[in-house]
Amino acid sequence: MLIKNHLDKNFQTPAYILEEDKLRKNCELLTKVSEQSGVKVLLALKGFAFSGAMDIVGEYLSGCTCSGLWEAKFAKEYMGKEIHTFSPAFKDDEIDEIIDLSHHIVFNSFNQFKKFKDKASHKSLGLRCNPELSVAPKELYNPCGRFSRLGICAIDFENEDLSALSGLHFHALCEESAHSLELVLNAFETKFSKFIKNMKWVNFGGGHHITKEGYDTQKLIDLCKKFSDKYGVQVYLEPGEAVGWQCGTLVASVIDIIENEKKIAILDTSSEAHMPDTIIMPYTSEVLNARILSSRDGEKYSELKEDEFAYLLGGNTCLAGDIMGEYAFNQELKIGQKIVFLDQIHYSIVKNTTFNGVRLPNLMFLDKNENLSMVREFGYENYSKRN
Repeated sequence: MLIKNHLDKNFQTPAYILEEDKLRKNCELLTKVSEQSGVKVLLALKGFAFSGAMDIVGEYLSGCTCSGLWEAKFAKEYMGKEIHTFSPAFKDDEIDEIIDLSHHIVFNSFNQFKKFKDKASHKSLGLRCNPELSVAPKELYNPCGRFSRLGICAIDFENEDLSALSGLHFHALCEESAHSLELVLNAFETKFSKFIKNMKWVNFGGGHHITKEGYDTQKLIDLCKKFSDKYGVQVYLEPGEAVGWQCGTLVASVIDIIENEKKIAILDTSSEAHMPDTIIMPYTSEVLNARILSSRDGEKYSELKEDEFAYLLGGNTCLAGDIMGEYAFNQELKIGQKIVFLDQIHYSIVKNTTFNGVRLPNLMFLDKNENLSMVREFGYENYSKRN
């Protein structure tokens, strides 16, 4: 953990710190998958959009997948490679610029496809499919659930003119394995095979936990290659979390320590504003040089040892539940001490808020030579301009 060598330096917290070596390691694995399977791998900006590292990601991946105009503009500005754009619905006052920026445009309904296909006819056009099967970890992340607004069911493809269509897209995974992809892919093939054979490309979406330890990359490679060979299509993958997985931290500082039956350290960060998935998912973030004793809602992980010191870590907001969890430390915490939340680059920066007027964490970069630099600094104007 290279960041531990820099905690004695004087830098403003809270701050996200991205570590170059770890990012490159993730990208190298994704490149291996691409080279051995023939797939093109895109970065899903919705999960990882660190401006100071887009040039590095661009050395390895084929481009970006975007959720709308602003992400497409970001992809153009910071990477400048392939841009694939999908939105549940494109707005009339944005579609012209989206068409201009994008190489692939994926529509979510036949209504929108028919509305915009003529003006976008010089681009590669796709439709998002609903395979009606998902192995998402909870219903909040299930795009194939009942009444889903995401994707078109196979029955609705019948009797439609697909002559302007180049590709199909599905996305039904969230932090899932290659085995989960196989299940969804089988369902997709069963329902859409007669349409696939007329396509130039198929996008398998995101949610592939490729860089997580234990992921079966060979199975992923085999699935992609077999599918591509069978149908003669270019296969795309669009991971977001897998790019930023375990390559960055959120560093905060202890600003007060109080006691109410338990010792509580108040930090200059917020779980709701700066680590929202710890509440939404939910999960409890690991902390450098500490053990998790219990989650924010009191679920026990382990027992305190005799030589340890327990602290609830809490955010500096009015939200009573702005608690990260209870942790065991080998030494007593001190006011001003830095606390490092691990694996906090993906799905954090992109979801930040300034609830309660809390400061947005600065963005910092730790290069392969262990030089720590500021990428982007946030101040009061970032709060005032959005309120």
